[in-house]
Amino acid sequence: MFDIEKLFSAEPRHVARAITKIENGSADAAEIMKAVFPKTGNALIIGITGSPGAGKSSLVDRLALHYKNAGDRIGIIAVDPSSPFSGGAILGDRIRMATLGLDKNVFIRSMATRGNLGGLSRTTVDAVAILDAAGFDKIIVETVGVGQDEVEIVKTADVSVVVLVPGMGDDIQAIKAGIMEIGDVFVINKSDREGVLRTEKELEALLSLAHRPDFWNPPIVKTVATENKGIEDLAKAIESYDSFQKSGENIERRKSIARWRLLEILREKLLADALSKNGAYEKLDRLALEIAEKRNNPYSAVEEILKS
Repeated sequence: MFDIEKLFSAEPRHVARAITKIENGSADAAEIMKAVFPKTGNALIIGITGSPGAGKSSLVDRLALHYKNAGDRIGIIAVDPSSPFSGGAILGDRIRMATLGLDKNVFIRSMATRGNLGGLSRTTVDAVAILDAAGFDKIIVETVGVGQDEVEIVKTADVSVVVLVPGMGDDIQAIKAGIMEIGDVFVINKSDREGVLRTEKELEALLSLAHRPDFWNPPIVKTVATENKGIEDLAKAIESYDSFQKSGENIERRKSIARWRLLEILREKLLADALSKNGAYEKLDRLALEIAEKRNNPYSAVEEILKS
């Protein structure tokens, strides 16, 4: 039997076990989340995204260290890419943050898709809720890139930080991925590189075209994470957006997040229900083979599954 009180007292083993239960879709996962939900809403959740190689892990490492030194308890969730074939994750962020993870006030967890029926986004958001209920002051979610799942995760954060680097055409990539709309704070990391001024001017021009419903003007912060430069400015920018948001008490944002979570859970439950029927997996394998051999198409196959 899972001891929920030990989770609320932030006992690391119980926090880790609760997240594992959510990831694996254990029988008592829903009961844990029902108990967790009323205790949430106290932590500041910071979503950090950007293209691979932008130095997000180093930035998360230094930002977490900054908060730890200020006396906060930090939870870090690093969303790792996982193989669509083996389901294995690279889990590189845990290796890079190994020293920080030894601190009792810092909890680091890597998460991967692992072929779950539910979206990666849903399990990640639930893991954030567990850390929030366990009493962590700041929760940092680092996503692997700028795909749809990552955009959804960052949307559920209180403050979304988009990390760019000079000279990599990230500004154009950012428009394509649609993350210009979700960035509350923009960071140009590795700002000791050539081309930082050009990147900053391009970013300012792009932001001047974006019209936010809350009229917030996202700040641009220059950092060199490996040298600990600009980290304090980043923390201030995060704090300023958090204060701005609280002053307006954005119920519409919270409502859209709640709606998204409802749809995610509903989608997962309906899919699990459809696949729990007798012979569902055998039918799935048969249809997959038919599609692979061009004897069938995915749309007709889905119709056949729904009819049965």
